Amino acid sequence: MSDLTAAEQTNVRTALKFLRSRCGTWAAVSTALRLGGTTACNVVAGATVSPTVAFRVARLAKVSVDDVLTGRFPAPGTCPHCGHRKED
Repeated sequence: MSDLTAAEQTNVRTALKFLRSRCGTWAAVSTALRLGGTTACNVVAGATVSPTVAFRVARLAKVSVDDVLTGRFPAPGTCPHCGHRKED
């Protein structure tokens, strides 16, 4: 059971996947988020997302937690490798 809705948990997982592509490995993401070695990988695989993880993701990404929870980070259409986003 989580305090986050299913949609919010999905958005946090998307942000985690983006951070993984930016950091290189799940171990690097877990270290940066100060999580256990496999926690980030487990969350992406379907484990419950806690509010603590959402806050840590937002802090690492230097965006608001609201941006992470609503899916505004990363912005839709953002390349996970270089961060480039096509302009509309």
